Amino acid sequence: MEALSSTAESDPSRAGTEPTIDEQRPRRARLHAARTWMHARRERVRTRPALNLTYRVGLGTLGAIVLIAGLVMVPYPGPGWLIVFAGLGILATEFHWAHRCNTFAKRHYHRWVRWLARQHLATKLGVMGCTGLIVLATMWMLGLFNMVGGWFGLHWHWLASPLFGP
Repeated sequence: MEALSSTAESDPSRAGTEPTIDEQRPRRARLHAARTWMHARRERVRTRPALNLTYRVGLGTLGAIVLIAGLVMVPYPGPGWLIVFAGLGILATEFHWAHRCNTFAKRHYHRWVRWLARQHLATKLGVMGCTGLIVLATMWMLGLFNMVGGWFGLHWHWLASPLFGP
């Protein structure tokens, strides 16, 4: 078996192929060692109340920022839900309620995706149209239409944002 791993490293024809079982074992061992080290470090932080509170507040703040950013991105093309789940995952490392919420959200997100996949094309187009309307409404509310219109000399009053005025 040792010959397989050494030939995999020296044989250029095997470049880009999956590593053999012998090549994967050290990676798993390193990951396990890193996980054990991080767990031990977290337990040391937990024994010091002031440091533990600081850690939890910092982690909670970071998780909340990522979660809010994800929620803002949900209706737009891109990784909105991925960012939401990442924010909940950050919070779930320290808060049990966030773990329950993350599990709930993932379950219902997957149910929604499966339901939408089974629907008629008209339903899918309707959902896509509603998403597009949300994007357009947000762009209007932020004044992007007025800004782009100004680039072309179009100063129509209906392009102005109701939040930021003309």
